[in-house]
Amino acid sequence: METIKLPKPKLKSGFSVEEAILKRRSVRSYSLRELTTEQISQLLWACQGITGAGGFRAAPSAGALYPLEIYLFTASGIYRYIPESHQLQKRSSSNSKKDLARASWNQRFIEEAPLDIVICAVYERITSRYGKRGIRYTDIEVGHAAENIHLQAVSLGLSSCPVGAFDDKAVSKILNLPDKEKPIYIIPVGYKRQ
Repeated sequence: METIKLPKPKLKSGFSVEEAILKRRSVRSYSLRELTTEQISQLLWACQGITGAGGFRAAPSAGALYPLEIYLFTASGIYRYIPESHQLQKRSSSNSKKDLARASWNQRFIEEAPLDIVICAVYERITSRYGKRGIRYTDIEVGHAAENIHLQAVSLGLSSCPVGAFDDKAVSKILNLPDKEKPIYIIPVGYKRQ
């Protein structure tokens, strides 16, 4: 599959975490302005990027087992994020944002946003060690990763919206997910329409 190497993320900015927390709001109306590769790189790094020796990532994970898989929907296709190499792996050349919006009970802003990040989970990676409690640990990790995306978006001058309302089977079918991988969260990201 085609892969795209992402630019290195910036590790410092003039935007404080406190300011990002203060300004974060759920936005459901986006302009047509596309995101840059640098912005996409930064968002993905904040979500699941490697932040230390041994493969430690930006969001904490129970037992460092990392059950999350991250997908992107753009006008040019669907991509999977590969944290270890900070790359995107192209999975489809189709613009499937309309299908994703339809699977999200016709929330049009999902189609409108230039980027939709879908966080999926392979629960077995955690439950194999922690049993049923691993389900909770995985869901908590999804929250950590999502909040990183939301705060990073604000620091980049972007807006986002948490979406949990969607048909799991329909989203899984669009992504062609294996049975053990489940969609958990959709995050549209873009410039707020003025």
